[in-house]
Amino acid sequence: MIQRVLAVFALAATFVLSGCGYNTLQSTDEQIKASWAEVINQYQRRNDLIPNLVASVKGFAAQEQAVLLGVTNARAKVGSIQATPETVNDPQAFQRFAAAQGELTSALSRLLVVVERYPELKSDANFRDLQAQLEGTENRISVARNRYIKAVQEYNVTVRSFPSNLTAMLFGFKEKPQFTVENEKAIAAPPKVDFGK
Repeated sequence: MIQRVLAVFALAATFVLSGCGYNTLQSTDEQIKASWAEVINQYQRRNDLIPNLVASVKGFAAQEQAVLLGVTNARAKVGSIQATPETVNDPQAFQRFAAAQGELTSALSRLLVVVERYPELKSDANFRDLQAQLEGTENRISVARNRYIKAVQEYNVTVRSFPSNLTAMLFGFKEKPQFTVENEKAIAAPPKVDFGK
């Protein structure tokens, strides 16, 4: 009799645990870690290209010191932020990381605008190669961020859905931060076009 009760209890516990979402939480958390590692890898690739890009531009456009300094300072700021797998569990650290990367992206955009004023630089083979590598890296960053966003979305849905939300609370699984648009209101506003001038 006791064996039969224990067998029924074990069977019931198996059904309850199989539907609790623990394994899903574990696998989606690991997917986030892998996606985050790829994001970091691509940002590091971009970071490694910047000194060569700045040196290349400096040779042709030495008078553009403010722009070159902006890129160098933004890169230094990115380098001062330790991006670890735990960063995805700390919304403030994640936001600092994303903000620093955004500043670097803006500084690089300003640098590439400056380059337009120097046709001899644009025709330099080394610069063209660096620019192509940077563009490829930006595309890779975009793909890696997209994968991370999807992994976090799947994980966050699991953390918030019943009954896996109970398991998440029990084992301390919390929602992970997402990449966001820096100035969402400005992007949502329609562009103003004035042909009168």
